[in-house]
Amino acid sequence: MNPTYPGGVWPVMLTPFTEENRVDEAALEKLVDWYIDRGVDGLFAVCQSSEMFFLSFEERVHITELVVRFAAGRVPVISSGQVSEDLSEQVREVEAIWKAGAAAVVLITNRFAKENESDEVWFSNLSRLLDAVDPSIPLGFYECPYPYKRVLGPELLRRCAETGRFYLMKDTCCDAQMLREKIAAIEGTPLRLYNANTATLLDSLQAGAAGYSGVMANFHPELYVWLTRHFQDSPEQAGLLADFLTIASFIEHKPYPVNAKYNLQLVGIGNTLMTRTRPASDLNETNRSEVRQLKELSDAIAQHLEASL
Repeated sequence: MNPTYPGGVWPVMLTPFTEENRVDEAALEKLVDWYIDRGVDGLFAVCQSSEMFFLSFEERVHITELVVRFAAGRVPVISSGQVSEDLSEQVREVEAIWKAGAAAVVLITNRFAKENESDEVWFSNLSRLLDAVDPSIPLGFYECPYPYKRVLGPELLRRCAETGRFYLMKDTCCDAQMLREKIAAIEGTPLRLYNANTATLLDSLQAGAAGYSGVMANFHPELYVWLTRHFQDSPEQAGLLADFLTIASFIEHKPYPVNAKYNLQLVGIGNTLMTRTRPASDLNETNRSEVRQLKELSDAIAQHLEASL
């Protein structure tokens, strides 16, 4: 029987760190509860927002285990951590993340070929991995922008979907027409597309995307939950909300993920702004004010939407 995964909102999780630059397990547990309390449908642990390229193999596995434990079956947890280019290491990573309890193991699309190499080279290398890992392990894709973005076109995505091994796709193409083509290409397969881009989200939902899995679920996941659940029955409000969310998403181009960790501090999660990708000092007072104002406005909109139903 094929596994099924709910549509809706799947945050790309942050990793809280202590002042000693270790994973803050207490803050991570609070973070899992915060996402779930706001209605998310699943959690994507160990991804770029989690700073996966700056986590050790042991940390990637341990974080997956912790998130699965903290979620306690309330929502499914998927995880990546497949950061190697070497096949034997990739197999090791996939199997370890699966054993850690992930509901699916997400493959990073830029790990199977160099930026200048063809789709045929890419698919050949992917096929070697598929042959090497247990076929019962459910898999997904993530078009991670780092170290370069490998976007899968509709034909290649269909080819992958027809293997029957893939169930989730975190799409970062940020192109409304391509999204529609990709959604059409995987119709009738087990693969479902989750859009990471806010500006094209509503259009993609209307075209049949399964949901949202992006950065901004670390600021106001409840608004994305509302949009994914009500874009059909409340189209006018959904359109206005989508417009707001697009403008609000510009904040991800500021000092992310430091600003997202500051947002979490405002609700009592985490004691530091420590990241491994950039210094906390990048977040100046103006940036902090932007986060505070966004939170106040988001909270007000959430209250209004709740009262309108």
